[in-house]
Amino acid sequence: MTVFNRRKLESALINRGLVEREAIIDLVAESRRSGRRVARLLLEKKLISEEQLLTVLESELGIKQVNLSLFPVDQQAIAKLPADIAARFGVMPLAGENGKMTVAMSDPLDLEAIDYIAMLTGAEIVPVLARDSAIRQMISRFYGFVPGQREKITTGLPGANSEPESEIPMRSENSPVVQIVNSLVEQAIAEGASDIHLEPGEKNLRIRMRLDGVLHDLASPAEQLKTHIISRVKIMANLDIAEKRLPQDGNIDWQEGRVGINLRVSTLPTINGEKIVIRLLEKERIVLPLEQLGFSEDNYNHFLRLLLNQHGLLLVTGPTGCGKTTTLYSALHHLNRPQKNIVTVEDPVEFRLKGINQVQVHRKINRTFANALRSILRQDPNIIMVGEIRDPETATITIQSALTGHLVLSTLHTNSAAGAVTRLTDMGLEKYLINSALLGVIAQRLVRLICPDCAGESRLNEQEKIFFRNYFDHEPPDKLPQGLKCNRCNHTGYRGRISIQEVLIINRNIQSLIMQEATTEELQRGAVRQGLRTLVKDGLRLILEGKTTVGEIVRSTFNTIIDSEATLNKDSIAYLSSLQRDQE
Repeated sequence: MTVFNRRKLESALINRGLVEREAIIDLVAESRRSGRRVARLLLEKKLISEEQLLTVLESELGIKQVNLSLFPVDQQAIAKLPADIAARFGVMPLAGENGKMTVAMSDPLDLEAIDYIAMLTGAEIVPVLARDSAIRQMISRFYGFVPGQREKITTGLPGANSEPESEIPMRSENSPVVQIVNSLVEQAIAEGASDIHLEPGEKNLRIRMRLDGVLHDLASPAEQLKTHIISRVKIMANLDIAEKRLPQDGNIDWQEGRVGINLRVSTLPTINGEKIVIRLLEKERIVLPLEQLGFSEDNYNHFLRLLLNQHGLLLVTGPTGCGKTTTLYSALHHLNRPQKNIVTVEDPVEFRLKGINQVQVHRKINRTFANALRSILRQDPNIIMVGEIRDPETATITIQSALTGHLVLSTLHTNSAAGAVTRLTDMGLEKYLINSALLGVIAQRLVRLICPDCAGESRLNEQEKIFFRNYFDHEPPDKLPQGLKCNRCNHTGYRGRISIQEVLIINRNIQSLIMQEATTEELQRGAVRQGLRTLVKDGLRLILEGKTTVGEIVRSTFNTIIDSEATLNKDSIAYLSSLQRDQE
């Protein structure tokens, strides 16, 4: 068994300038008096963050740091270590073979824990590093045991001479099921997830989180917890736990420190039970300044020009989750002045904006987009934001609002900027009305950024060079940036996102094409001739700047590439597909 030296850690903290020598001396003295570990005292006194401590331990002591959310856990290893021992020492068994057991620890200098577990299991203990909160979440999930509690969750399960399922105590904050669900939400918030998916299988409950737009599997809880976790979420969202045949929607108000989070809960009956998706939205999200949205210099100037108009319609398009709402909120923040009356109608109101009147759609009382918009027009607005144009009635009123002296901002679901024009005509709007009201269309996507902690380069092979020339119309460089995958980025090679855009200005030439009933492809070609930078070309800008990868641009713009290239051969489609799959 490897022996780790506490003094080496203390020296590393001092040498890196993270903790003063005097503070370390005081902590060591306090540790001897109280019996509490130096690492724990460092965190409790906030002399160092947990992330800093784990980084030092990994680099100085050579102990690997792992992301427990992505680590495949061996059930046989769990069976060898009792739940109360795991909770007592704050450790999580991960794997065991050839007489060794890999154990996640937040403090691998705890030799008492290592020796005790080695004696108990008869295995050589190989410590790996993980956050203490993540370890305790895993203990809750796999053992059905909440660290700090003596009661196993199985005492509340049917068949254990306990209460019936509908009366299992899941409302008390000390209930094990409550703790498990709470830890899942806390983990999602800590890792910046946008959604949590709870998907019942035939036996287990699959748990996934969407990080930077991509779903990642988490460890599944014990089989007997499946229905109780689902019921707990429904209770929190004030849903009918007895109704399992119909979809339901609800909300949970969550406070994480000083930040208020709105959890939008949606249920969907499936053949194996109710699937739940929880979307996490900050109530008071800091709206980004326009210059931080990722626009290129020319697209940024086009956007500012569009916002200078006193009336007309500006659309932002793209699939769900591409940042349309963030762009519109940032635009409203830019336009917000005491002299302006700004009103929005949204479904739902995702973020609360100070100084702006926001209206929530409520279909049960017939407060639809169209009806709310009619009422807003009687409120003397200067600027109106319509969350989404979903039907011909809303489209008609939106266009009329833009024609009668209001600046209107809204969204559509289309693959490209030019596709928005076609969508409006498909909704029955006359071409002359579109030409009179529509100012411009911004199509956008969110692409993942290369993780700065593991950024590297790779050489292009011949197939990649051919692809680069064909689709980016640019001579490929010898090397391209890529993430080499590390713990900080969950071994994906990416961390954080930025937007790419194409900005279509509706000028006389585009208006002429609209009146000629041009197709989406003809409008796109006409716009490109006038200088429109497509989503793919805007993605090339980020690739050459070393911010993202070819595969990530392909993943985010795949439909756009297919739509614009009708003559793709079999090999090209296979290559594009392989690039897209590699990014998932």
